[in-house]
This record gives sequence, C-alpha cells and structure tokens, in this order.
Amino acid sequence: METRTRKALGCFVLLTYLALYAAGAATLGAMLLPTLPAWAELVFYAVAGVIWIFPLRPLFKWMNRSGRQ
Repeated sequence: METRTRKALGCFVLLTYLALYAAGAATLGAMLLPTLPAWAELVFYAVAGVIWIFPLRPLFKWMNRSGRQ
C-alpha cells in the first residue's frame, strides 16, 4: 500500500476512533461522576485524556512506515 493511501486511511481510522472514544468517555463520566467529588472528575478526565493514545500506537507505526512492506 502506498504511503499516501496508508496515511489517509489511518487518519480516517484515527478520527473515527477519537470521536467514539470521546463520546464513550463523556458518557461514562456522566454516568459515574455526578455523585463523586470534583477532584475525582478531574482525575477521571485527566486519565481519559491520556490513555486514548496507547491503543493507537500500532496505527501510528503502520501509518509512518516508509515504502511498501
């Protein structure tokens, strides 16, 4: 697969994943956090704001491969 095609497909997957992840994190936060203190909400959203990157690491590696492999 050409680099340009791979990057375009990877960007589509990335944007789709991020939209679903953000919706899921917001929904989960809305269900779990209303009864907890504000610091718990801060911790939840800070962690949720960082861990999205770990499942996408293989996608980033695949997108940035050079040439045909």
